[in-house]
Amino acid sequence: MSNRIPLIYSPKVLELFRNPKNLGAIPDADIHGTAGSLACGDMIAIYIKLSSDGKNIEKATFESYGCAANIAAASIMTEMIKGKSLEEAWNIDWKTITEELGGLPSVKYHCGVLAVGALRRAIRKYFEGRGDKPSWLPEDLTHEEKHAIEEEKLMEQLSKRVQSLK
Repeated sequence: MSNRIPLIYSPKVLELFRNPKNLGAIPDADIHGTAGSLACGDMIAIYIKLSSDGKNIEKATFESYGCAANIAAASIMTEMIKGKSLEEAWNIDWKTITEELGGLPSVKYHCGVLAVGALRRAIRKYFEGRGDKPSWLPEDLTHEEKHAIEEEKLMEQLSKRVQSLK
């Protein structure tokens, strides 16, 4: 007998889980990054193609391994950033993603955080590779970027423990 209570997802989350938008890699992406951990079961890779002048996001796609909330959060985020400048995309936060999805169960808030973490890591990596960091890009990692790193470190630690038990 299971004592698990099923999670209640909004119709928007269920629709994007069943029919995600912008799914798949962009082979010649200008920007790409990942965030996530198999420790929690959620991973996101984001791909961004910039307009020819490099000022706006022309196309955004994702690949995901995870639950319905993770897939829906990544999908809605790619919709939200299309046509925006990198600065505008950077300023999207996990709460806005959650609101756009019609809400998430509190135990799934981390899926919005993870989506934003992947986006911000990708944007930061892009500018670090170019050497022309814009003034709006903070020196310190954001909460979402730190969250992604913490999950990855947790996964490394768990993996080492499992290996030591063998």
